[in-house]
Amino acid sequence: MKHILLTTFALIIWISETSPQNHEVMKDRKPAVAGTFYPATNTALKHQMIILFENIPETTENDVAALIVPHAGYVFSGEVAASAYAKINRQARYKNIFIIGRSHRKFFDGVSIYPKGNYITPLGEVKINDKTTSQLIEKHSFIYYDEEADRTEHSLEVQLPFLQYWLYNDFQIVPLIIGSDDPGIYEKLAEALMPWFNADNLFVISTDFSHYPTYETAVKTDAETADAIVANDSEKLKECCNRNSRFSGKNLQTGLCGAAAVQTLLHLTQNNPDITFKKITYKNSGDVPEGDKNRVVGYWAIAVMRNKTEISISAEDKLAMLKLARESITRYLIYPKSEVLKPISSAIMNEHFGAFVTLKKEGKLRGCIGRFEPSTSLYQTITEMAIAAATRDSRFDPVTIKEISQIKIEISILTPLKKINSIDEIEPGKHGIYIKKGLNSGTFLPQVATETGWTKEEFLGHCARDKAGIGWEGWKTAELYTYEAIVFGEE
Repeated sequence: MKHILLTTFALIIWISETSPQNHEVMKDRKPAVAGTFYPATNTALKHQMIILFENIPETTENDVAALIVPHAGYVFSGEVAASAYAKINRQARYKNIFIIGRSHRKFFDGVSIYPKGNYITPLGEVKINDKTTSQLIEKHSFIYYDEEADRTEHSLEVQLPFLQYWLYNDFQIVPLIIGSDDPGIYEKLAEALMPWFNADNLFVISTDFSHYPTYETAVKTDAETADAIVANDSEKLKECCNRNSRFSGKNLQTGLCGAAAVQTLLHLTQNNPDITFKKITYKNSGDVPEGDKNRVVGYWAIAVMRNKTEISISAEDKLAMLKLARESITRYLIYPKSEVLKPISSAIMNEHFGAFVTLKKEGKLRGCIGRFEPSTSLYQTITEMAIAAATRDSRFDPVTIKEISQIKIEISILTPLKKINSIDEIEPGKHGIYIKKGLNSGTFLPQVATETGWTKEEFLGHCARDKAGIGWEGWKTAELYTYEAIVFGEE
């Protein structure tokens, strides 16, 4: 009888310890790397967050779909990570924040998910959305809880204090640890997560870049890897990682430790034309006093944005933008080293769009410079492009303070670039064009076709020859993009 009881008791213990879906008895997940990767006390951690964010401009974007962020100790990668989180509107509300990393401690088949309870950090509790985790576990056998993989894993944990500090509203997480670099796993994971890849949720992809090359090698290798990622092409990233693996053991251990997590993201995004990848910040461990330039780890912050396809600008905001452009030019011409004008409290001014500023004198072009990449706020873009159009357009002498009163200003606010496969997609007068071939590129704003009366072929030919420098018919073998613009001027 005693033997039977002992056997039964052992069997019960074995079942409870090995069952991957026994999450009804889950407890809160205690911090594993507090005191090593980041401060262990509430006060010290808050203080470090303040320091990390103090020199990073706050944005008010509502269209961040995902972030790629590093997961090293904060002294090494914290500033880079903060620059990514600062892209999020602090007032944003999310149903789920999916945090995805690659296991550092254990190789296993499938994906580990912490199914129920809270993650604990010195800043407090972070709730797990057990409704979402339960759905994923019930529908997908490759998603389960692996306690050994989770127990000391840092790649998810180090992201939480950034979210706790930055977001004003409560949030719930779905923590996922991928056990291998098997393409079959991250492809299935992307398919499983696709129903949640929408504006209601945020995805945080945790990865460092090159491990342990020299400073110079890291800069080069990490730039190539980042280029493959922002191309939003999983095959390009795979090829890049394969190239890096050939140097394994020769001072480059890996080029992307969270490649499986990044590939999961690319399988969610690469066929979505309304998604754009934006590089934010790059540094490596050699950039801080504690680092060794002979043996570094690289860190990139990359944002994945949902393209804004509609722009609405009020008459008051248009007047404010024109006034900003004129005051920026005037102030610069009188006081070239003066500080930038104070931001205008307008929601659209804090949005991120490309913009061109065009200057005309007596109806003739006097300067025109712009920026396609929506990497800064409209306020900053208009300020910088107005000054550049007045002083750095190589086709003209710089505008002088004496003639500023004769200058008329026109502003074009741009929608994101859209790659096209046929010129049949171009509507002259509606679309601007951007032509790119190798290192050569050129653009015409939508209003150019209307002002010149050119045919579509002339529009393309002049842009290819006169702006991109690739010959009249160069557009036929170049990459073609269209965009739209809201155009308004002082007249």
